Amino acid sequence: MTSTTSQNQLPEGALSGFKVLDLSRVLAGPWCGMLLGDLGAEVVKVESPGSGDDTRGWGPPFLEGESAYFLGANRNKTGLSIHFGSAEGKALLAKLIPQFDVVVENYKNGTLEKWGFDSQWFETHAPKVVRCSITGYGTYGPLSHLPGYDFILQAESGLMSICGEEGGVPSKYGVAIVDLATGMMACNAVQAALLARYRTGKGQHVEVSLFDTSTALLANVGSSHLATGRDARRFGNGHPTIVPYTTFPAADKMIALAVGNDGQFAKLAEVLGHPEWAQDERFRTNTARVQHRDIVDGLVAESFKTMQSKDIITTLRKNGIPVGAVNTVAEALSSEHAQVKEMVVDIAHEKIGSFKSLGTPLKMHQTPTSVRSAPPMLGQHTDEILKKYLQLSDTELSELRAKNIIQ
Repeated sequence: MTSTTSQNQLPEGALSGFKVLDLSRVLAGPWCGMLLGDLGAEVVKVESPGSGDDTRGWGPPFLEGESAYFLGANRNKTGLSIHFGSAEGKALLAKLIPQFDVVVENYKNGTLEKWGFDSQWFETHAPKVVRCSITGYGTYGPLSHLPGYDFILQAESGLMSICGEEGGVPSKYGVAIVDLATGMMACNAVQAALLARYRTGKGQHVEVSLFDTSTALLANVGSSHLATGRDARRFGNGHPTIVPYTTFPAADKMIALAVGNDGQFAKLAEVLGHPEWAQDERFRTNTARVQHRDIVDGLVAESFKTMQSKDIITTLRKNGIPVGAVNTVAEALSSEHAQVKEMVVDIAHEKIGSFKSLGTPLKMHQTPTSVRSAPPMLGQHTDEILKKYLQLSDTELSELRAKNIIQ
């Protein structure tokens, strides 16, 4: 269960006690850091003075000047602002890194090395630290020098080629799916590296790239191509190897139907008053239905078009047939189930007062996840963090601020 109550009122999260230095920005890295924070880790987000994370300016919408985009990817973090372009800023980073268990970064390849933080530095000064590098194309290969952008990787990976209407143009997904999946992959890899540390006593360099993730997301579609040599194509909302498995217009709104096996199809045919469909050689097996996709979808569509979506959903669910409404975002987030599952939560914020946010999808029953704090304002906790980790005095902090090293 999630909660917005303070951490000391909750059982400890699974990663409680682990400390994460989040040097990343935009989405994949911050998403990884946020998930680690949801699991109980103490996460410090580090940003450049002045502008900070790029997503702070991505809007509208803004809430009291804070970008909704940024607010959605940076909960459960404290905020530190350091200018790494200066020698003193790099010196602070060199002192901070060994104090943490994990460093997450998505700088362009070679940036940390240019600053002096290469593999040998980590081996010498921070041997137990897990360094997670999130890149566009990886650290080797002919494209490794390029920065990574979700939209570009959706295009290059082939993901766009299988999204969109049949006969239409390739289409991107509605959210930055490659960035989000890469963040989840990174979170998983970080936790695996922390487990490995218990055996080896040492940290390691973990690498996750948008290229590798987007390619892996081809999943069964990629596997089918490799098995047959045939290129994939678009099926609109349909499925390449399952029929009927698509959207249909009811009298009032669209519904999604996912008939996954022959038994479900026979039950669907019976419920719709056409038990003979299940005996028709063109429809009796899924393989046959895929070969006669247009006919099957047309028959189902004809049956649904005069029915109310609620009636269809109620009847089919009673008979064990997977079906659901095609909701708007507003409808989805206002649903009773979303509320009960705490997928919409209220978070207290020093500047905004309170705002609604998506909850965490991670549900841990013995070591619960939690929403403990709002995303930080730029440099909100700089003094607090540097005092805690580096024992800097007020005088030292004032001097660094006067030189624009910190904000």
